[in-house]
Amino acid sequence: MGHDGHSAKNRPLDELTITIVHDNYPCVELLKTAWGFSAYVVGGERRILFDTGSDGALLLENMAKLQIDPASIDVVVLSHVHGDHAGGLAGLLKANPRVCIYLPASFPAGVWDLVRGYGAAVAEVGEPQQICPNVYTTGVLGRRIKEQAMIVRTGRGLVILTGCAHPGVGKIVNEIRRQHPGDIALVMGGFHLEWAMSRKVRKIIAGFRERGVRCVAPTHCSGEKARERFREAYGQQFIEVGVGKTVTLADLA
Repeated sequence: MGHDGHSAKNRPLDELTITIVHDNYPCVELLKTAWGFSAYVVGGERRILFDTGSDGALLLENMAKLQIDPASIDVVVLSHVHGDHAGGLAGLLKANPRVCIYLPASFPAGVWDLVRGYGAAVAEVGEPQQICPNVYTTGVLGRRIKEQAMIVRTGRGLVILTGCAHPGVGKIVNEIRRQHPGDIALVMGGFHLEWAMSRKVRKIIAGFRERGVRCVAPTHCSGEKARERFREAYGQQFIEVGVGKTVTLADLA
């Protein structure tokens, strides 16, 4: 897999804004919560929606309140097939069928048919690949539940977005370290630690520290106890997130 060169166009991003548009954790008043996750990512060559949450109507309603135009989205990256991440897809496609969707090859035929029915472009994901300059997918990871995560290369370090981290959030970070040299500025999204024992969570935090993960923003399926452990371990570098929260590079001290 080729990494970016050093031309001006391929320098790491010096601007990045991630806005959570669907989450079960509240943050901004007037926005609705529901089980699931979706984040709007701006700063690269393309505007990206990472996951679509569970409910298309709620997703679009939250986006309207945040003054995000669904027509501005160029790319949709779906982490995995579960309804709390892909459930809002049809609603989004109705609002904007002119997107390119990065779908894991493991998705069932029905999802491919849905996307093609709206006339959207599809990029099949198996191996790691570049989505646009400085933005990559890990490729499909995991054995039982197949999932991709997304990486953004910035001047502050790598920013990682996870949907549910079914393959294991520690394993995803290890795999990204293998694929991409450089510091990890932030891991954000679902960590899938709702039912994890404290010992396991402590081990993951130690692994994050070892691999130089500077900031964390666990949400969605990360679990309250695990979030508390990350909050204790990371202090100022723990970013409290929920629906409506915007994170920029300035937050990644």
